[in-house]
Amino acid sequence: MVTNLWRRCGGRTTASVLAAKWFGLAGAAALGLMVPEFAQAAFLSGDMLDAAADVVAIIVLIVVPVVVLVVFWIVHILPEKIAEKRHHPQKDAINTLCVLSLFFGGILWPLAWLWAYSRPVAYRMAYGTDKHDDYFVERGKEARQGELLQAEIEHLRSELDAMAERGRLPPNLETLRRDLHAEVATPKDAPAPKDALAPPPKDA
Repeated sequence: MVTNLWRRCGGRTTASVLAAKWFGLAGAAALGLMVPEFAQAAFLSGDMLDAAADVVAIIVLIVVPVVVLVVFWIVHILPEKIAEKRHHPQKDAINTLCVLSLFFGGILWPLAWLWAYSRPVAYRMAYGTDKHDDYFVERGKEARQGELLQAEIEHLRSELDAMAERGRLPPNLETLRRDLHAEVATPKDAPAPKDALAPPPKDA
């Protein structure tokens, strides 16, 4: 069997390829033990056993590492996705921590996970909000499209006012704040004054 492996690899069999081939043979043998019909056919034909070993070796060398890397990447970016879903005000820092964790073998990943689920109380005390700027941009678009209730618009306006009291707002949020206050100053559905609706008095 070893001679066949050596010949099929052109006399340049490396340790990794040889180990994969032996692993493939072991996998094929285990599969044969679980399926008696396959075991009988495999042990009666050496070519079929070699073909099964090749398939298992390809799976071990190519498919399994790719699946492991994909699963690792999906799990590794979970803190970033959680922070975006919760509109965490420090989601950019959490994203950076996830990237740095790749270079430290995943040691920083638990810290990023806890940070994504934490409630930024100190951030709210300092800046007047516990949401990222993208949250207010999205809510502003919904307000302009008439998708928010009046209570939600008032809450959005109060949060922007609290942020403005603690520091300068970004230009886009300052524009949104002015627009919300302008809508309050000039409501669209406000009834006209009674004097304006009354007809002019007739001359006696």
